[in-house]
Amino acid sequence: MELTVISSGSRSNCYVIHNENEALIIEAGAKLIEVKKVLNFDISKIVGCVISHEHLDHAKYVAEYLEASIPVRMSEGTNHALRKMYKKRFALLCEHGRQFNAGNFTILPFEVQHDANQPLGFLIKHPDTGKILFLTDTYFSDYVFSGLNHILVEANYSDHILQENIQAGKVHPSMKNRLLGSHMSLATTKELLSANDLSKVVNIILIHLSDGNSNARQFKEEITTHTGKPVFIADTGLTVPFYKEGF
Repeated sequence: MELTVISSGSRSNCYVIHNENEALIIEAGAKLIEVKKVLNFDISKIVGCVISHEHLDHAKYVAEYLEASIPVRMSEGTNHALRKMYKKRFALLCEHGRQFNAGNFTILPFEVQHDANQPLGFLIKHPDTGKILFLTDTYFSDYVFSGLNHILVEANYSDHILQENIQAGKVHPSMKNRLLGSHMSLATTKELLSANDLSKVVNIILIHLSDGNSNARQFKEEITTHTGKPVFIADTGLTVPFYKEGF
């Protein structure tokens, strides 16, 4: 099993967890053709797609996925917001605290804090990978998780870099309030990782870095030092083995 990053950031987000037999897509912010390329155009192995919320960098191409008969799940709030845009109802819903299966993946959605309609994070389990935490577009998390094997977590901005950009006139001061109430800072990412059990964690992937308010090299170094775990930045094309420790 491996993770392939198709895109990550403020423009587009899409990730695929896959092996020879099945694939789970997380976010529909990239065109389906990009997913097909990762899977050697064998979309029959796709067991589902989950979408965290309705913002277009996460859900822009959902109609393409649905037209290809890919089962797509989202919250009722996300469904409601996307229905206004696409004039159709997306039938497969999920909700906080109610787990469901997609192939051999077991997925537990949970609430996050973002400026969207019922946004979700996901705790994903698979016999090959163990537990995977997917957490993006939230300014903090109410939950602590045990026995995690892989973590995909937002580290959107640095408070220091953001303040420098505001002072330099590169970022409007009003943007600061939105970031503080909708995205996770590097400092908060560190706090979240400290609060969770990392004893079985194999990989940490930092996702959804801000184009102008982050520094990928700095973020990677700080989280590596903070956790002592292998850390990756979710650049397009990144592929990371996703197996349990010891495989």
